[in-house]
Amino acid sequence: MAGRIRDEDIALVRERTSIADIISETVTLRSAGGGNLKGLCPFHDEKTPSFTVAPARNVYFCHGCGAGGDAIKFLMDAEHLSFVESVERLADRANIQLRYLEAGPAPVRPQQGQKQRLVAAHTAAAEFYAGQLGTAGARPAREFLAQRGFDRTAAQTYGCGFAPDAWDLLTKHLRQKGFTGQELVTAGLAREARSGSLIDRFRRRLLWPIKDLTGDVIGFGARRLFDDDDGPKYLNTPETPIYKKSHVLYGISQAKREIARQGRAVIVEGYTDVMACHLAGVPTAVATCGTAFGADHISVLRRLLMDTDAVAGEIIFTFDGDAAGQKAALRAFEDDQRFVGRTFIAVSPDNMDPCELRLAKGDLAVRDLVARREPLVDFALRQVLNRYDLDTVDGRVEAMRRAAPLVARLKDREKRPEYVRKLAGDLGMEIEPVQRAVLNAAAQQGAGQSRRGNGTGPTPPQRPAPVEPVVDNPQSLVEREALKLALQVPVLAGPMFDALAAEVYLHPVHRVVRGAIGVAGGAAAATTGAVWIERVRDACGDLVAAALVGELAVEPLRLDTDPDPRYVSITLARLEWGSVTSRIRDLKSKVQRVNPTANKDEYFALFGELLSLEQHARALREQAMGGL
Repeated sequence: MAGRIRDEDIALVRERTSIADIISETVTLRSAGGGNLKGLCPFHDEKTPSFTVAPARNVYFCHGCGAGGDAIKFLMDAEHLSFVESVERLADRANIQLRYLEAGPAPVRPQQGQKQRLVAAHTAAAEFYAGQLGTAGARPAREFLAQRGFDRTAAQTYGCGFAPDAWDLLTKHLRQKGFTGQELVTAGLAREARSGSLIDRFRRRLLWPIKDLTGDVIGFGARRLFDDDDGPKYLNTPETPIYKKSHVLYGISQAKREIARQGRAVIVEGYTDVMACHLAGVPTAVATCGTAFGADHISVLRRLLMDTDAVAGEIIFTFDGDAAGQKAALRAFEDDQRFVGRTFIAVSPDNMDPCELRLAKGDLAVRDLVARREPLVDFALRQVLNRYDLDTVDGRVEAMRRAAPLVARLKDREKRPEYVRKLAGDLGMEIEPVQRAVLNAAAQQGAGQSRRGNGTGPTPPQRPAPVEPVVDNPQSLVEREALKLALQVPVLAGPMFDALAAEVYLHPVHRVVRGAIGVAGGAAAATTGAVWIERVRDACGDLVAAALVGELAVEPLRLDTDPDPRYVSITLARLEWGSVTSRIRDLKSKVQRVNPTANKDEYFALFGELLSLEQHARALREQAMGGL
C-alpha cells in the first residue's frame, strides 16, 4: 500500500508555488485589475477571456465553465495527472523534498504515475539519441544538418539526435535505467518484433525531440537518411497517452513566450523550417507533427496569442507555392473562423520553404518572407480565380460562384462589402450579381450551421455547467462582499465575520458557503491563500456552492484601495442590517395579522420584538452608512 504525502508538505507546495507561473506556461495572462490576471480558458473554447487568476491567493476560476482551484487542481485537470502526481511535479519545481506517511512496516514512496514515467523515458531517450549524434555511424545525420545550414550549436539547441544502426540499443539502455518493456511500448519508443522480442521503433534516422508546452519531451520526429531505408520519409511517434499529434506543435516550448509577447504565430511545415526561422530571427515559428493543422492546434495557439475580440492575434501560414501548398492554404482558410485574429499567408517567390530560403539567401530573406505576408482571404480568392478563364462569360460566372462562399465566410462582416467590390473588379463584372452571390452563399452557410445545431450533426462534447447565477440585488451584493472578505482576507475579517451566523445570509447558496467557512474553522483561524480556499470548497458539500467559492476567491472587492478593519466593519454592518430589515418586514406582516384584543399577549410580545429590532436596525444603518 502506497504512503500518503504529509499534509504539511502539501501545504508547503501550495505556499511556494506561483499559480501565475504554472498557468502562464499554457495560457497567456494579462492584467485584469485589482491584482488579478485574465486569459482564455484552457478547459473550453471562448472568444472573450473569462479565465481569472488571483496570484495573491494562488487560485484560478473560469466564469464561463466554472473550473477553478489551486495550482494542484490546475495540473490535475490540464495535464490529466493524479493529485499525488501534481503535488510531486510542483514539489520538484520548488525543490521541496516530500515526506510520506508510513504504510505498513516502513515508509513507502508511491510509484510515479504513468505520465511521469513516460515523460522520464522520453527524456532519457532524448539524451541517448543526442549522444549518438556524435558517433561515427551518425555522420550522414550530421551532414544532413550541415547541408541545411545547421551547425553543432544549432543541433544541440534543438536536441537533435541519431537512432543508431542497431535493433535494440535504446531498448536495452532504457531497461537498464529501470523502465519496463511495457512502458517502452506504451511510450512508442519500442515495438514488438515478429520473434516476440522488443526492438527500437527508430533506427538509422535523424531525430528531433518533440516537446509539449511545458518543455517535457513527449515524442520524436525521425527523418530517413539512407537510400535503402524503405520506410516513410518522416516517421513520428505513434499516438500515446502523452503524445496526441492533433494537439502537438513542434517548437512550441521555445516559441511560446515570443508568441505571447508579439501576438503572432508563424506556421511552417517542417522541423528544419522551425529551426531556420528561429535562427533567422523569426522566433514565433511552429510546425505540426505529421498531421494537418487543425482545430486542436488552433486552440493551443489562441490561448498563447490571447486571441480575443479586444486583442486580436496574427497567424501567418508559410506554405510552399506548389499545388500541395496551395491546397493546404485553402484548407487553412476553412479554419479561419476559429480564430478571432487575422490570418495571413507568406509564400516565397521561388517556392522555397524557410529552410531553403535561409540557405540560399540568408536570414534577412526569411524575415522578409514573413514581413511580406498577405491576408489569407486574398490568397484564397486569387487561387480560385486562377482556375478559370476570366476572358469568357462561363469562366467569370463559375469563378464568381466558387469565390462568393469565401467572401461570405469572412468573420469580419464589415469587410465583406469591400471584398465584394474587389471580387467584382477582379472578375470584370458589375457589383450587383457578385453581391447577390455572396448573400446567397451566406444564407446557405447559415442554414447549414442551423441544421448542424439542430442535431443533424454529431453531438458536441458537454462542458461543465457554469456557476448558478446569483440574484443581483443590494443585499446579494453585500453578502458576496462579506464572503469575499472571509475568503480573500480572512485574517482581517476574523472574529467580526465569524460572529454573524449563516442565517443572516438570505441567498441559499451564500448561506451554504457561510456554513462551509464555519466548518473549515472560521475566518479567525484561517490563513490567506489557496489552502484556505480549498478547505472551504471541500467543506461545501454542494457543487454550486463550491464553484461559487472559486468565483468569489478571484472576484475583486468593491473598493479601490486595500481593505482595512473599518471596511470590514461597514460591510458586515450592511450585511446584518439587510437581514434585520428583512426580519422587520416579516414581523410587521405578522403583527398586522394578530388580533390585539383576542391575542393580547402574543401581540405585545411581537410588538416589543419589533421595536427592539427597529432600534437595532437604526444602529446598524448608522454604522453601515458611515463613510460609504
